[in-house]
Amino acid sequence: MTLGDLVRERAIVVCTGTGGVGKTTTAAALALGAAREGRRAVVVTIDPARRLADTLGIGSLSNVATRIDGDWPGELWALMLDTESTFDALVSTYAADDEQATRIVANRFYRNIAGALSGTQEYMAGEKLYELHESGAFDVVVVDTPPTRRALDFLDASRRLSRFLDHRLYRTLVAPTRGYLRAVNMAAQGFLRTAGKLVGTEVIDDALAFFAAFDGMEEGFRQRSAKVQALLADGVTAYVLVASPRADTVAEASYFADRLRANGITVGALVVNRLHPRFGDASSAQARASARSAGGDLACLYDNLADLSAVAEGEEAHLAGLLPDVDDAPVVRVPLLEREVHDLSALAEVADHLLAH
Repeated sequence: MTLGDLVRERAIVVCTGTGGVGKTTTAAALALGAAREGRRAVVVTIDPARRLADTLGIGSLSNVATRIDGDWPGELWALMLDTESTFDALVSTYAADDEQATRIVANRFYRNIAGALSGTQEYMAGEKLYELHESGAFDVVVVDTPPTRRALDFLDASRRLSRFLDHRLYRTLVAPTRGYLRAVNMAAQGFLRTAGKLVGTEVIDDALAFFAAFDGMEEGFRQRSAKVQALLADGVTAYVLVASPRADTVAEASYFADRLRANGITVGALVVNRLHPRFGDASSAQARASARSAGGDLACLYDNLADLSAVAEGEEAHLAGLLPDVDDAPVVRVPLLEREVHDLSALAEVADHLLAH
């Protein structure tokens, strides 16, 4: 199956890799390619930077999908994940009524964790992906993951939330609202008094008020988490590993391939961006030998050719160590382009290279 097949057939395409390898551009180009195939495509960035908006040549993006106009038979949409807004919407979905949702959203402890707690962004990324897929508004959702080693943490985030809801600490925190847990709550008073001295009693009071307000919503969150996990592991989801031909980024790509494999996921395709061109079949050694036998400007030309050939050979040598990590996945090589991608015209050029085969 080619990368073009993935774009034409899969419902979710997740682009992952380290920073600075052209991952955002790749995600946007794949979504554009899907729109050119007549599909309704939305590209989602989890990265809070403005890279996706810049790549699409538009001013800004929000948590609500923005349609990008163009001369293609399908549709192209884009959005940037807003963790807090997504969390608020999820609370409203599973609250028993508007009053419960309002109590939670107004709680100071909740307002702090909604955007700052470690793992919240990754969990909400999975939620947003699931929401877009289930909405039926799009044929394919293309995800641009953050440019860090935590880019794949959203694979485990839903599972971690489920474990937390079953954890003894959580059951202790919600104890004030449950009669059969009052004994546990009494045993926790010493801990809470000590914690209150360290972080302030207002923080503890806010936390307890939040968990009291959250009481009864656990099952909805558990069920949603299970559905997100299932979707991420389903055959409708493809994972595209993006790299550049430098030694350090190839090593990072191997790390991401290992993370996917540990989750029982195979790499759907490998995209290698910014490869230097090769001029014919001559090696750098052959070019330098030709330079020694030539004179004047011709010798200088052969020297330059030798330098370029040496760079290209080094890049291929770096990639040779990565290919076994992606098994039989198609490898798409995108050359170093003459211009930066800051508009749809340049993005279409990238899409042409990605989907040429």
